[in-house]
Amino acid sequence: MIRTGCAIAALALTAACSGGATSSDPARATAQLKRADGSAAGSAVATVVDGGLSVKVSVTGISPGPHGVHVHMTGKCDAPGFTTAGGHWNPGATQHGLENPQGAHAGDMPNLIVQPDGTGTLTYKLGSGTMDGLLDADGAAFVVHAGPDDQKTDPSGNSGDRIACGVFAAG
Repeated sequence: MIRTGCAIAALALTAACSGGATSSDPARATAQLKRADGSAAGSAVATVVDGGLSVKVSVTGISPGPHGVHVHMTGKCDAPGFTTAGGHWNPGATQHGLENPQGAHAGDMPNLIVQPDGTGTLTYKLGSGTMDGLLDADGAAFVVHAGPDDQKTDPSGNSGDRIACGVFAAG
C-alpha cells in the first residue's frame, strides 16, 4: 500500500506522510544485508543522483574474490536461499548483463571484489530505475551471490547461490 502523496511504500516506512513530506529521506534507501543464519553481512545504500540511482554496497565476512551483486525485484529475503527476492530488478524488460547488447537489467551491477579479509565495497550508478520503483508496493532487495556474474548470460549471469540479502527501506 502506498499512502497518497508519498513516493515511499508503506512497508518500507513507518512514519506518516504530511503534505508529501516524510521524516525519512526519500532520496535514499538502505538494505541491511544478512546471511542465511541471520548474521550481518554489510549494507547497500541507494541514493538519487542526477539522472538515476547510485548504489553503494559494503560487505564483511564474505569469501574473497568476485561476487555477482544485483538489485532484485521483490523486497523479501527469506533464508536460506533468498529466492523470495525474485529475479533481477528489470522494469524495462531487458536481458541480463552489462556486456549483453540486449541488456542490461536496471538491477545489474559489476562484480563486487571481496578482499582476503572478507571486506569489499562497490559504488555503481544503475543504468535505469527510480527511487519510486525501488520502493514500490512490493519493494526491492539487494543480493550478494556466491560467484562472479559473467555479465552476459540471461537471466542471471550464472552467479550462483544467493549468500546475503537485504530489503531496501527508505532513509
